Amino acid sequence: MNKKNSFLMVKGLLFILIIWSCHPQKQIIKEPIKEKGAEYLFEQLKKNEFIFENINVKFSSNVTYNKNSNSFNGNLRIKKDSIIWISVTPALGIEAMRLMINIDSAKLINRLNSTYYIGDFKYFNNLIKANLDYDMLQSLLIGNDFSTYETPENNVFKASVEGKYYLLSTVGRGKLKKHLKSKDDSSKVIIQDIWIDPDNYKITKIRVKDPKANQKVEATYSDFQSVDSMLYPSKISYLISDEKTKMEINIENTRITTTGLIEFPFNISSKYSKATQ
Repeated sequence: MNKKNSFLMVKGLLFILIIWSCHPQKQIIKEPIKEKGAEYLFEQLKKNEFIFENINVKFSSNVTYNKNSNSFNGNLRIKKDSIIWISVTPALGIEAMRLMINIDSAKLINRLNSTYYIGDFKYFNNLIKANLDYDMLQSLLIGNDFSTYETPENNVFKASVEGKYYLLSTVGRGKLKKHLKSKDDSSKVIIQDIWIDPDNYKITKIRVKDPKANQKVEATYSDFQSVDSMLYPSKISYLISDEKTKMEINIENTRITTTGLIEFPFNISSKYSKATQ
């Protein structure tokens, strides 16, 4: 190609770019989402929830408790409906705490002061200043709806549209009878709001209130990634508050796997002493 032809080609491309840039671009306006019933939204919610038997998640996190902030890395492992295992490592790279939670128990190893605790699930709630049960905690960690609580067939939910999301709200969601474990469970009623993305029917935000204790737990999910052909949030933010305290936890999941061998080691050194609540 001679110099003349090259010059004409460059000139032609510049002309096209100028014309294109001066042409008004069409703005894509997304249509408002249409209202759907609670039963339909719940059906879609269940179809798109994250299904697993075991899961292993590596994460980084920042925790702010009453204006005091700390950052750490961690590892979350869950055996569905059985074990929740969390290891926390500060910036120095040495494990600081290890927590293992079962349906009705909680165990904690605190390597910072060489202590351990073994007790019931209430210990975990005292630790985070909340009032959850195992199913609620597992669901909040994964981004699924609670599986042992009443569904729309019991006429406890109302569906609406709030901004660009669907909203499911209830003022009296109770625990299913077949999952009741104690008298505390039988009288437990929660106030719950669930925000759902209309594009993928994943929970983008969930708020749970305990009217008796005046406590609130709020979780926000974003940056979903594909894991085993399902969507899992890369970023999760938690807000836990009551009349006196406020805790914010911001998590970024860096690795998520559901296959391979998963273990839940929890060995207490004989040199450690048992802590009181």
